[in-house]
Amino acid sequence: MSLPGLSGTELLQWLEYTTQGWRDLIAQHPDALLLPCDIRETRTAGELLQHIVAVELRYAERLHGLKETPYDAIPSTEGDAIFAVHDQAMHLLRELTGRAETFWNEWLEFEARSGGRMRVPRQTVFAHLVLHSIRHYAQLATLVRQHGISRIFAMDYIVMRPSAPA
Repeated sequence: MSLPGLSGTELLQWLEYTTQGWRDLIAQHPDALLLPCDIRETRTAGELLQHIVAVELRYAERLHGLKETPYDAIPSTEGDAIFAVHDQAMHLLRELTGRAETFWNEWLEFEARSGGRMRVPRQTVFAHLVLHSIRHYAQLATLVRQHGISRIFAMDYIVMRPSAPA
């Protein structure tokens, strides 16, 4: 039995919607970047955002066969600079639009910071990139709520979907 799923384009739209919400929230609450955080070996919410966009960029670079940006070259203290890295990653991903299925089925081999040596298909790298960000954004939402920033936008996929025709 086959189940319906989201396309890569739909996953990217969800990521862009979610990232825009965080871009707006950090613009309104820049001090949120300084909130203490212990998610994924980070010390601040800014470092968690750095981790999110670093994975996006480094995996997008892997999909292109480019040299990966050093992790420590990615900003963690200023919202606009952090989200500029996200924009760079999304630009690289948009360049891959329309690639043949054979491209997405090709296997990549690389060294991941936490996973060691990996060998996985490009489509797995793409899915990980998007879902990794979404997962950490949800953790970040809990963190900022716990520190008094309660007006968080709705991040669920179903919320950003267009309404059914009347």
